[in-house]
Amino acid sequence: MSMNSSKQPVFPADGLIANSTCQMQDRLSVFFSVIFMTVGILSNSLAIAILMKAYQRFRQKSKASFLLLASGLVITDFFGHLINGGIAVFVYASDKDWIRFDQSNILCSVFGISMVFSGLCPLFLGSAMAIERCIGVTNPIFHSTKITSKHVKMTLGGVCMLAIFVALLPILGNRDYQIQASRTWCFYNTQNIEDWEDRFYLLFFSFLGLLALGVSFLCNAITGVTLLRVKFKSQQHRQGRSHHFEMVIQLLAIMCVSCICWSPFLVTMANIAINGSNSPVTCETTLFALRMATWNQILDPWVYILLRKAVLKNLYKLASHCCGVHIISVHVWELSSIKNSLKVAAISESPATEKESQQAPIEVGL
Repeated sequence: MSMNSSKQPVFPADGLIANSTCQMQDRLSVFFSVIFMTVGILSNSLAIAILMKAYQRFRQKSKASFLLLASGLVITDFFGHLINGGIAVFVYASDKDWIRFDQSNILCSVFGISMVFSGLCPLFLGSAMAIERCIGVTNPIFHSTKITSKHVKMTLGGVCMLAIFVALLPILGNRDYQIQASRTWCFYNTQNIEDWEDRFYLLFFSFLGLLALGVSFLCNAITGVTLLRVKFKSQQHRQGRSHHFEMVIQLLAIMCVSCICWSPFLVTMANIAINGSNSPVTCETTLFALRMATWNQILDPWVYILLRKAVLKNLYKLASHCCGVHIISVHVWELSSIKNSLKVAAISESPATEKESQQAPIEVGL
């Protein structure tokens, strides 16, 4: 690793700092950093407790795969808040004097590694969850017989290892993470880009993040269309699909939150990589995109806290009472057993059912 004591932290030029719009009120910044870190840690802790309780309940069922991946996502967000938030508060409290407290550049490298890992890993896990649900809805028999808890844990470990590898690439390539213009965070080199390697790190990070969002969108679209098609095709079998709808709603919320929060930062990094020193991206724009990405770790846990079946059921009752319109029967939420769902899938895909559906128009014609 390149974090030896002979290396000094890399600072932006003094002129850039002096003229930068990134100069903020430190007291206000420290206050917001502490608030965001506290809210993020508490929210993720609550979500972890909810997901682990649900995992114990559905341990032997197909839903356990989804809950295991979701738990990994929230735990990653938790440690991201804990590490990055703690370092950010320390930097502000030390007047952003990196030379004084980080002469070996170790703290900056830890910050950068954590930034990349806690950014990519939740996006990868969101894609894995979308793929898992897509398989569970479109091919439930294969999902129940071939995708075991062991496979899901291996997937979870593989995703984490991939994110760690990407985060360690600069260190393995004898490059240090660099202190950014605002002196409050560390990331890949985004200033005075001169060679292809600096561009590669930024483009690779942005490409992987945007690819994960694209895969999530595609799989969630397939899952949603499949569920709607089954719902309208076979109204009498919709009860067993309730837990599918619950998880798909959560996945859609996670995808929307990730797209809104991470897209500005990913596009900004890609813009800097493509245009290099001629990039029109300002320090203020980069900081805004970074803060948007930080909100992802705060909002993710609330998806699992608020969009649970019990909460959704109560919200539905409230909406039905206020609007006086019944869109779906409330009993849709009462049966969430994967066993019933698989039974329904088996019935709907059986040859007898297909034969009946083919003969139905003939009987109506008679």
